[in-house]
Amino acid sequence: MSEKNGASGASLGASNAHCAHGALTDNNHAALWHGRFAEGPDAAAVEFETSIHVDERMALDDIAGSRAHAAMLCKQGILSVEENVQIQAGLTSIADDLERGTLSIDYSAEDIHSFVEATLTDRIGEAGKKLHTGRSRNDQIALDERLYLRRAIPELQKAIKSLICTLASLAEKHTDTLLTGYTHMQHAQPVTLAQHLCAWAWSLTRDVERLSDTLRRIDKSPLGSGALAGSTLPLDREAVAESLGFASVTENSLDSVSDRDYCIEFTSDFALLQMHLSRMSEEVVLWSTTEFGFIDLSEKWSTGSSIMPQKKNPDFAELIRGRTGKVYGDLVSLLTMMKGLPLSYDRDMQEDKEPLFSAYDTVLSNVMVFEAMIQSATWNTEKMAKSCDGGFANATDVADYLVRKGMPFRTAHGIAAQCVRLCIDTKRSAIENLTISEMKAISPLFEDDIFAHITPRACAEGRNTTGGPAKAQVEKQIKALKAFAEK
Repeated sequence: MSEKNGASGASLGASNAHCAHGALTDNNHAALWHGRFAEGPDAAAVEFETSIHVDERMALDDIAGSRAHAAMLCKQGILSVEENVQIQAGLTSIADDLERGTLSIDYSAEDIHSFVEATLTDRIGEAGKKLHTGRSRNDQIALDERLYLRRAIPELQKAIKSLICTLASLAEKHTDTLLTGYTHMQHAQPVTLAQHLCAWAWSLTRDVERLSDTLRRIDKSPLGSGALAGSTLPLDREAVAESLGFASVTENSLDSVSDRDYCIEFTSDFALLQMHLSRMSEEVVLWSTTEFGFIDLSEKWSTGSSIMPQKKNPDFAELIRGRTGKVYGDLVSLLTMMKGLPLSYDRDMQEDKEPLFSAYDTVLSNVMVFEAMIQSATWNTEKMAKSCDGGFANATDVADYLVRKGMPFRTAHGIAAQCVRLCIDTKRSAIENLTISEMKAISPLFEDDIFAHITPRACAEGRNTTGGPAKAQVEKQIKALKAFAEK
């Protein structure tokens, strides 16, 4: 990174961070490990192994961890009070400059840890070289990732909750909007649009909860584990954990630096969230077709065709659906990376951040886009209601009618099936098109009131069990979803 002073900028890497084919220069920007080597790495090797383009987003987290580490070193008598004051002031100035945009990235730094330490040493001198006492980049990156995730995951949860609230508010407007429910993509039973929107929202509540569960499992500080075996210095790991807001410390130093379960677990959470978004988007795509015509997406969230002037395409829903493969790929990448690694740290693990961050960025973007798209859509309630006509979606209600009259359900199921068969044989599209005499011929238990029990509205309202499509039940769901989103 480089510091900008007014109109001119002096690059922090200007002192020749790496020599392409010769010895590394003895300056603050040399690789942290260069001391053992007589020759510096090849320029292509440097480019191949650096990670700062990926891990730069953790700069503030790295600084927060470094500040806590320095304070602990001072408390333990490893740093002097004066040195700690210098380090704290230097780290604070770096963080401030990063946030103000007066410090920009010099990508010749090997990683974000190297950048922070080199910049600190540039600013405060020899005291900066003491910051790394008692720690390794192995435990440092494990800490940085946890600190970053503690910041980032609540932002994703906030976005998911906003989508849940939007779906609940839409549902509130459509508790009376009838809609065919499907199984196997065939007409099944009448429901309401409100119940369907609530179903989407409930799946998202599980995503929020899963993320909270995973956050709980990273609530342990790995700092002080060193490269793998801890430190001979009198470090106080618990003090660092407390100052950074962790509940405790990791229990085993080998496990601390080799664990990437949390990367895999969060990305698994992202994959499940993305799967829910993809299924929802698939229904939006189906419902926006001429054949369904249930939803009309805003022109702001649709695109046209370069050859067919009439087209209005649900591209954003399709892109959300399509990007599911990226998130799944990120998860498989992490699982594959870790599957054969011996304890403890291996450089393969540098590759954990790109899929983790990619999956996070993808799902956060998709949640926000889906909310904007669905919030601005309009619904063809008449066409939805007409979808309940025909297709025998009320056949189960015919059976339930007979059950209430004392007939065993299995027998009633067969009677209802005979009614459907009669309709098919006589080319009638709905059971209600039969006459009462035709129905009595199948079962004498049928009375004139059967037709009042098998209208789409009666079918939906009759299902008044918890979670069902009856208005009273959906209103309970909406209230619960809003309460969940607001907590």
